[in-house]
Amino acid sequence: MDGGMLRLLYVLTDLIAPLVVGYFIHQKNMLSGERINQMIKFNVIVIYTLLSLASFWVLPINQELLIVPIYGFLVILLPGAIGYLLYARREKNLLDRGAYIASAMLTNIGTLGGVCAFILYSEQGFAYTQIIGTCQNILLVLLIFPLSEYYARRHSKKVNRKTTRLASFRALFLSPNQMGLVGMAAGFLLNIYGIERPVVIGTAFQGLVHISAWIALLPVGYLIDFSAIRRYAPKVRSLTVLHFLLTPLLLGLPALALGGNTVLRGTLFIVSFCPTAINAVLASRLYGLTTNLAVASFFLTTVLFLALIFPALFFALRIFL
Repeated sequence: MDGGMLRLLYVLTDLIAPLVVGYFIHQKNMLSGERINQMIKFNVIVIYTLLSLASFWVLPINQELLIVPIYGFLVILLPGAIGYLLYARREKNLLDRGAYIASAMLTNIGTLGGVCAFILYSEQGFAYTQIIGTCQNILLVLLIFPLSEYYARRHSKKVNRKTTRLASFRALFLSPNQMGLVGMAAGFLLNIYGIERPVVIGTAFQGLVHISAWIALLPVGYLIDFSAIRRYAPKVRSLTVLHFLLTPLLLGLPALALGGNTVLRGTLFIVSFCPTAINAVLASRLYGLTTNLAVASFFLTTVLFLALIFPALFFALRIFL
């Protein structure tokens, strides 16, 4: 019980605290918008690259874990496809459409999902969420960043008939925002060649996770505008249905039906309920999409998850699984 309560503090220190600090900084005009953009880019280009390298270096590669990355890709791609088909494709504002798709696909697996799985299932549950979070990082740089760039370019009409496909490919994929792929590739190569990761990197990794959470969440707190959240709340309602009803029905319940590993089944069930991720806000901000829509989705779904969804999951999984 004490260990669970201690881990529960991470939700406060790594999720709520930086949001509050970021909001306070904005209200007091202590940082400019340009500084916030620089902070976001530093997190994407430097911190994500280091975390990707360190996590891929020790990523467990065995037959038992094959289902985890498969589930990890499905839990991102399926909500994105459903969100696009049911709502986003009818949205005429391309900046809103891009932010909506990012908010549908990116859920808070690595940070919030990891802490919640850690509270219930200790290190093993946390490890599963990090593997799934790695899948999300792959799609973040391979699919979601390029999609965000695509909608931003279409909105600004920078892409025209004279633009070649090769030039478009270079603009979308060959940019500093894709540096995370370099870290993933380097870590994977070190892993498969059996080079042992130094203990000091593992120790530094734990601290870097907390630093990354603060660097990622402080700008989100800075961007919170409660009047804008109220304005975009009607558009976000469909995202709450997507994250807390449709995805759990299509992916969470089948995960419970898996045989064997109780921790794996429970962790996958938790992941299917995760709210919109911080990265949806960062991607929207980075590419000039409708950031307030992503902030509204992040804020409202996270509050609902922390206040209602996770407490219900906590007791239900402990009783029935």
